[in-house]
Amino acid sequence: MRYDLVIFDNDGVLVDSEPISNRILAEYLTELGHPTTYEDSLRDYMGGANHRIHDLVFQRSGQRLPEGFDDRYHARVFAAFERELDRVAGVTEVLEKLTAYGSTYCVASSGSHERIRVGHRKTGLDRWFDDGRIFSSQDVGRGKPAPDLFLHAASRMGVAPGRCAVVEDSPLGVQAALAAGMDVFGFTAMTPSEQLSEAGANKLFGNMADLPDLLL
Repeated sequence: MRYDLVIFDNDGVLVDSEPISNRILAEYLTELGHPTTYEDSLRDYMGGANHRIHDLVFQRSGQRLPEGFDDRYHARVFAAFERELDRVAGVTEVLEKLTAYGSTYCVASSGSHERIRVGHRKTGLDRWFDDGRIFSSQDVGRGKPAPDLFLHAASRMGVAPGRCAVVEDSPLGVQAALAAGMDVFGFTAMTPSEQLSEAGANKLFGNMADLPDLLL
């Protein structure tokens, strides 16, 4: 293994949550008078922390989202997770191989700790990620594309940034990992490869089963 630590994004990489959460976000913003399509949501918010939603809505409309927006949005998302969420195909096999290699891994997500845990419990990934392997933008204040979250995860795991590989599926996440001085493997299952390439991903792959060989 060429890396001392593999850092996984969560949404869209470990759990297939992006279609669910972006559908709900687009619907909710539209209800509140900020017309948003599913495609708009993917383009503008995928990979970002919740403060990005507030910031962009205010920049574009001059209006603040209502108090309690985050709680109501998450309640809708979590309810949908319980009905619909599944693991990304091939993730379990990747984690099994990393464990067999003796490789260290963790998750660093723009989502809240609660969101990560809800998704992992629903999909059975909680057996692979204990509290010491879970890092959220809540821990650092600034979400992706700032490098803070990835640097925080590497520091807590005791690994130098240059010895880390990041698995990401959003341009914001790719930018954050590169700013942290880490190699980035862009997962193209949902995001067009050209977008991740333009963001600077070192390698691209569309099948999660291919990841272990790329990391060697």
